Amino acid sequence: MKPLEDLSIDSYRIPDELAKSLVSPALVIDLAKVRHNLEVILARVGDPDRWRPHVKTTKSPLIWSELVARGVRHFKCATAREARSLAEMLESKGPSGGDILLAHPAHGPTLQELGRLARKHDKTCFSILSEDPSHACQVPGNVGIFVDVNPGYHRTGLGLERGEAILAVAEAAGERFRGLHHYEGQLTDSALDERRRRAFDGYQVLLSIRAELEKKGLPSSELITSGTPGFECALEFPGFASLENTQHRVSPGTVIFHDWRSHQQNPERPLLPAAVVFTRVISRPAPGRFTCDAGSKSIAAEAGHPCALAVGHPEYTARIPSEEHLPFQCDDELVPALGTELYLVPLHVCPTVNLAEQALLVESGSFVGLLPIVARSHDVLLPDPGESQ
Repeated sequence: MKPLEDLSIDSYRIPDELAKSLVSPALVIDLAKVRHNLEVILARVGDPDRWRPHVKTTKSPLIWSELVARGVRHFKCATAREARSLAEMLESKGPSGGDILLAHPAHGPTLQELGRLARKHDKTCFSILSEDPSHACQVPGNVGIFVDVNPGYHRTGLGLERGEAILAVAEAAGERFRGLHHYEGQLTDSALDERRRRAFDGYQVLLSIRAELEKKGLPSSELITSGTPGFECALEFPGFASLENTQHRVSPGTVIFHDWRSHQQNPERPLLPAAVVFTRVISRPAPGRFTCDAGSKSIAAEAGHPCALAVGHPEYTARIPSEEHLPFQCDDELVPALGTELYLVPLHVCPTVNLAEQALLVESGSFVGLLPIVARSHDVLLPDPGESQ
């Protein structure tokens, strides 16, 4: 796979007449590239039933319906709004076996909202992560529970060495216990062999925990591992392929849109950036400098610097953005004219999508329509859990 720096701008350029009407900055999603990425990942996974994609990246029922059309039925999400939008999409498409995991050990009203969604959408299975027996006891009775295992990422969950604590949560879940969730997001070593070695070590411990739970009468129907950085390692692990009565699933979601950071971590994947930010040059404030109108309110800046790559222009280097401004540096003779249109690949696409209320949907450069980013942001007040809807 060639570097993203070598991407041709012609494969991203939208028609001139459409560009004239497009207010910048704007999120542009190419459906043909989305479909290309889906086929690549499904080929890697081998069976759509082994993929539980995280939808925090895509946030759009139309994109999720592309997954459903290819046989994917299991999903992860991060917010109650994503869970609700997912459930509505699954109900409208009518597939059997829909399954939604809120991959966040939520407290407060979100728990009650998940129970309400499970009552309303009773053909879909709902679950949540838990790392504490008292929390597991608060989860509504119609919601399943996965024990959140911390493999060293130290974001949430119980450490792999805390077998007794993991058992206590599973016992508190009782019949609602569904399995173990193990997100090894810290494994981003550039050397694939080292990443694989570290991942395999963790997976072996995870299988030992599963075996101990089974001895206690708490079988795991599912093991969930691996987001975008390292899902291939999990697919290669022999212990997952030979499981009996337990389904292993990987959960990469960023792969559907792809981004610059993912490409840097896994340059061998033949994925294409499917979501870019359309922007215009608005200023040339100094020699060798120019500024676009895509600042941190339209392209995510939390993942580091530079936050974006200009398609077709490796000679441009993005500097630190402010809210509405993204400065670039280049040789003085290469500074583009005011009004020049650029297409930016985000370093981190997930929060970039969350910044947009709608996207321009294209397919191989042709206009398809405006795509609402339905599941962006989150609700501040949730419906009364006593409401029957």
